[in-house]
Amino acid sequence: MLASLIPLFDKNMMTCAYSIFAQKQDYLKTPYAAGSGRFDGAGYVTGLEIVDSSGIDTLSGSREVFIEMNNISIFTDLDSQTRAPHDKLVLLMGADIVPDETYVKRLIELKNKHYKLAIRNIPIDRFEDYRVILKLLDYIFLDHKKIKIQVARVYFQTQFPNLKLVAVNVDSQEDYDKLTEGGGYSLYEGDFFRLPKTTGDRELAPLKMNYLSLLNLVNAPDFDLTKAADIIQNDAALVVSLLEIVNHMAMNSEITSVRHAAAMLGQKDLKKWINTAVTKELCADKPSEVTRISMLRAKFAENLAELFGIGGMSQELFLTGMFSVLDLMLDKPMKEALSMVKISKNIDEALLERKGDMGDVLSFIEEYEKASWQEVSRLMILKDIEMNDVYQAYLDSLSWYRDLMAASSKK
Repeated sequence: MLASLIPLFDKNMMTCAYSIFAQKQDYLKTPYAAGSGRFDGAGYVTGLEIVDSSGIDTLSGSREVFIEMNNISIFTDLDSQTRAPHDKLVLLMGADIVPDETYVKRLIELKNKHYKLAIRNIPIDRFEDYRVILKLLDYIFLDHKKIKIQVARVYFQTQFPNLKLVAVNVDSQEDYDKLTEGGGYSLYEGDFFRLPKTTGDRELAPLKMNYLSLLNLVNAPDFDLTKAADIIQNDAALVVSLLEIVNHMAMNSEITSVRHAAAMLGQKDLKKWINTAVTKELCADKPSEVTRISMLRAKFAENLAELFGIGGMSQELFLTGMFSVLDLMLDKPMKEALSMVKISKNIDEALLERKGDMGDVLSFIEEYEKASWQEVSRLMILKDIEMNDVYQAYLDSLSWYRDLMAASSKK
């Protein structure tokens, strides 16, 4: 099993929804399974498992989540497979859903249960054939390279005014600029859109429960530095702030982990920093999209350490994953951003050049995020890693993030 969360963006490059792309078989290891891939969703819908593992609010911040469906899974008992609100789930179908009475009847049933519907891979010359289905849809995915949006916009606004258009295969800044200038699309998806670019998403927000836990811990007699470090590492904003302080004190330091940084600061100064800096942040908003990506990568990287044969580097991998979006956190080029939090040379090289064992893990995570399953499978074969172990590592990172967010919302 492989599954990944793909963001969809609006014209302002803000994350507005997610798609869950899944694959049950490793087709490089078992090529014969490709022939039966169309039956992947027969037993259950993988995307719904991801939603329930992480929680819809944690996963998407109450945004919509697109779930891949096929001509088999569309008839399964979806209600028994998820606790998520139906109106937050968009069932994303393909051309194997045809406009005949059986499918139309099922789609009407799903709409009556408040599920949302979307479709992709419908040839332009078949739009009229799909009219009865298009009337039921909330979204249609269109390859902007194969369609004239000016014509499509008039057609859909006239014939299906409630249908939102999603541009796919948007892979460059030039494509994006042209599409947003012309208008017509509600959402955009492509390799160009894997991370948010807006200032609003770059701001690091604190996790309230971490701050409360830290205050309680450091104000107890003879508190444990290791425990404090373990709480700090659950918040990207705290880690950045801690490393900035430590590097001001020791200019030539090469920090390898949050525990290392806390030990360098020492019990007295760590307590002082937490009591002054953390208290001011207790009422801050929930984590931003960049924080979500940063924390998920951190935990996923840590979980992959053993699988890549570098279990002893799990703490460094946590920092590597967390700081893989440090440029977005600080709104600076990565090299400049890294100079502000002087970390170990190994982490630095992994982030800047994808060098070394940690660079391999980070490259793997980036391919996994894009749902580049063929490349992911190739890398798993090279490293002799089992597909289900990777999937469990990913699920665990989602569950860990869900619990982290749940704890941060408590008072």
